[in-house]
Amino acid sequence: MTVNIQIVSECLNLPNEEALTQWVQLAIKQRHKAEVVVRIVDDAESAELNETYRQKKGPTNVLSFPFEAPEGLPMEALTEDVLGDLVICAPVVLREASEQRKPVLSHWAHMVVHGCLHLQGYDHINAKDADVMESLEIELLNNIGIKNPYEG
Repeated sequence: MTVNIQIVSECLNLPNEEALTQWVQLAIKQRHKAEVVVRIVDDAESAELNETYRQKKGPTNVLSFPFEAPEGLPMEALTEDVLGDLVICAPVVLREASEQRKPVLSHWAHMVVHGCLHLQGYDHINAKDADVMESLEIELLNNIGIKNPYEG
Protein backbone atom coordinates (compact mmCIF):
# COMPACT_ATOMS: atom_id res chain seq x y z
CA MET A 1 0.00 0.00 0.00
CA THR A 2 1.23 3.47 -0.84
CA VAL A 3 0.08 6.51 1.10
CA ASN A 4 1.45 9.79 -0.22
CA ILE A 5 1.14 12.56 2.33
CA GLN A 6 1.30 16.23 1.42
CA ILE A 7 1.19 18.72 4.26
CA VAL A 8 0.78 22.29 3.06
CA SER A 9 -1.12 23.61 6.09
CA GLU A 10 0.43 26.16 8.41
CA CYS A 11 -1.43 24.70 11.40
CA LEU A 12 0.60 23.27 14.23
CA ASN A 13 0.12 19.98 16.05
CA LEU A 14 -1.04 18.01 13.05
CA PRO A 15 -1.09 14.22 13.12
CA ASN A 16 2.19 12.73 11.99
CA GLU A 17 2.63 10.77 8.77
CA GLU A 18 2.65 7.46 10.64
CA ALA A 19 -0.77 8.13 12.19
CA LEU A 20 -2.25 9.31 8.88
CA THR A 21 -0.91 6.20 7.15
CA GLN A 22 -2.30 3.90 9.86
CA TRP A 23 -5.77 5.44 9.55
CA VAL A 24 -5.71 5.02 5.76
CA GLN A 25 -4.62 1.40 6.19
CA LEU A 26 -7.43 0.84 8.70
CA ALA A 27 -10.04 2.05 6.23
CA ILE A 28 -8.72 0.20 3.18
CA LYS A 29 -7.14 -2.85 4.79
CA GLN A 30 -8.64 -5.27 2.28
CA ARG A 31 -6.87 -3.48 -0.61
CA HIS A 32 -3.19 -4.28 -0.07
CA LYS A 33 -1.92 -2.75 -3.30
CA ALA A 34 -3.83 0.52 -3.01
CA GLU A 35 -2.52 4.02 -3.46
CA VAL A 36 -4.00 7.06 -1.72
CA VAL A 37 -2.90 10.68 -1.52
CA VAL A 38 -3.68 12.59 1.69
CA ARG A 39 -3.24 16.35 1.35
CA ILE A 40 -3.54 18.50 4.49
CA VAL A 41 -4.51 22.07 3.57
CA ASP A 42 -5.67 25.35 5.03
CA ASP A 43 -9.00 27.15 4.59
CA ALA A 44 -8.26 28.90 1.29
CA GLU A 45 -7.38 25.76 -0.69
CA SER A 46 -10.26 23.80 0.83
CA ALA A 47 -12.73 26.58 0.03
CA GLU A 48 -11.50 26.84 -3.56
CA LEU A 49 -11.80 23.08 -4.12
CA ASN A 50 -15.17 22.92 -2.35
CA GLU A 51 -16.59 25.64 -4.56
CA THR A 52 -15.03 24.28 -7.77
CA TYR A 53 -16.08 20.65 -7.30
CA ARG A 54 -19.13 20.81 -5.03
CA GLN A 55 -20.42 24.32 -5.76
CA LYS A 56 -20.44 25.05 -2.02
CA LYS A 57 -18.96 28.15 -0.41
CA GLY A 58 -16.28 27.95 2.25
CA PRO A 59 -13.89 25.28 3.46
CA THR A 60 -15.01 21.81 4.48
CA ASN A 61 -13.44 19.12 6.65
CA VAL A 62 -12.65 16.50 4.00
CA LEU A 63 -12.99 16.24 0.25
CA SER A 64 -12.59 12.93 -1.55
CA PHE A 65 -11.53 12.67 -5.17
CA PRO A 66 -11.82 9.07 -6.39
CA PHE A 67 -9.36 8.21 -9.16
CA GLU A 68 -10.73 8.14 -12.66
CA ALA A 69 -8.45 6.55 -15.23
CA PRO A 70 -7.88 8.74 -18.27
CA GLU A 71 -9.59 7.46 -21.39
CA GLY A 72 -7.36 5.07 -23.27
CA LEU A 73 -5.09 4.25 -20.33
CA PRO A 74 -4.57 0.48 -20.29
CA MET A 75 -5.30 -0.94 -16.83
CA GLU A 76 -2.01 -2.84 -16.88
CA ALA A 77 -0.27 0.54 -16.85
CA LEU A 78 -1.30 0.93 -13.21
CA THR A 79 0.88 -0.99 -10.77
CA GLU A 80 -1.44 -0.32 -7.83
CA ASP A 81 -5.15 0.10 -7.16
CA VAL A 82 -5.19 3.91 -7.29
CA LEU A 83 -8.07 4.95 -5.05
CA GLY A 84 -7.68 8.71 -5.27
CA ASP A 85 -6.98 11.78 -3.18
CA LEU A 86 -8.21 13.09 0.15
CA VAL A 87 -7.97 16.79 0.90
CA ILE A 88 -8.39 17.50 4.59
CA CYS A 89 -8.67 21.04 5.90
CA ALA A 90 -6.68 21.28 9.12
CA PRO A 91 -8.33 24.45 10.52
CA VAL A 92 -11.81 22.99 9.98
CA VAL A 93 -10.90 19.68 11.63
CA LEU A 94 -9.37 21.52 14.59
CA ARG A 95 -12.42 23.81 14.96
CA GLU A 96 -14.85 20.90 14.73
CA ALA A 97 -12.98 18.88 17.33
CA SER A 98 -13.08 21.82 19.71
CA GLU A 99 -16.73 22.66 19.04
CA GLN A 100 -17.80 19.01 19.37
CA ARG A 101 -15.56 18.46 22.41
CA LYS A 102 -13.82 15.51 20.77
CA PRO A 103 -10.18 14.50 21.14
CA VAL A 104 -8.39 16.12 18.18
CA LEU A 105 -6.63 12.94 17.03
CA SER A 106 -9.89 10.99 17.21
CA HIS A 107 -11.53 13.53 14.91
CA TRP A 108 -8.57 13.39 12.52
CA ALA A 109 -8.85 9.60 12.42
CA HIS A 110 -12.57 9.89 11.72
CA MET A 111 -11.98 12.32 8.83
CA VAL A 112 -9.34 10.04 7.25
CA VAL A 113 -11.53 6.93 7.60
CA HIS A 114 -14.60 8.84 6.35
CA GLY A 115 -12.71 10.12 3.30
CA CYS A 116 -11.22 6.71 2.50
CA LEU A 117 -14.67 5.15 2.57
CA HIS A 118 -15.81 7.75 0.04
CA LEU A 119 -12.87 6.76 -2.17
CA GLN A 120 -14.18 3.20 -2.05
CA GLY A 121 -17.67 4.18 -3.17
CA TYR A 122 -19.47 4.65 0.15
CA ASP A 123 -21.70 7.69 0.50
CA HIS A 124 -24.28 9.28 2.78
CA ILE A 125 -26.60 11.01 0.32
CA ASN A 126 -29.64 9.08 1.52
CA ALA A 127 -30.48 7.65 4.96
CA LYS A 128 -29.92 4.00 4.00
CA ASP A 129 -26.45 4.68 2.55
CA ALA A 130 -25.62 6.93 5.50
CA ASP A 131 -26.51 4.12 7.95
CA VAL A 132 -24.21 1.69 6.11
CA MET A 133 -21.31 4.15 5.94
CA GLU A 134 -21.66 5.38 9.51
CA SER A 135 -21.88 1.83 10.87
CA LEU A 136 -18.66 0.93 9.11
CA GLU A 137 -16.94 4.09 10.39
CA ILE A 138 -18.04 3.31 13.96
CA GLU A 139 -16.78 -0.28 13.66
CA LEU A 140 -13.41 0.70 12.18
CA LEU A 141 -12.78 3.47 14.69
CA ASN A 142 -13.84 1.21 17.57
CA ASN A 143 -11.12 -1.24 16.45
CA ILE A 144 -8.53 1.39 17.42
CA GLY A 145 -10.25 2.52 20.61
CA ILE A 146 -12.08 5.57 19.29
CA LYS A 147 -15.65 6.12 20.49
CA ASN A 148 -18.60 6.47 18.15
CA PRO A 149 -18.05 9.84 16.44
CA TYR A 150 -21.79 10.31 15.93
CA GLU A 151 -22.72 10.16 19.63
CA GLY A 152 -23.18 13.32 21.62
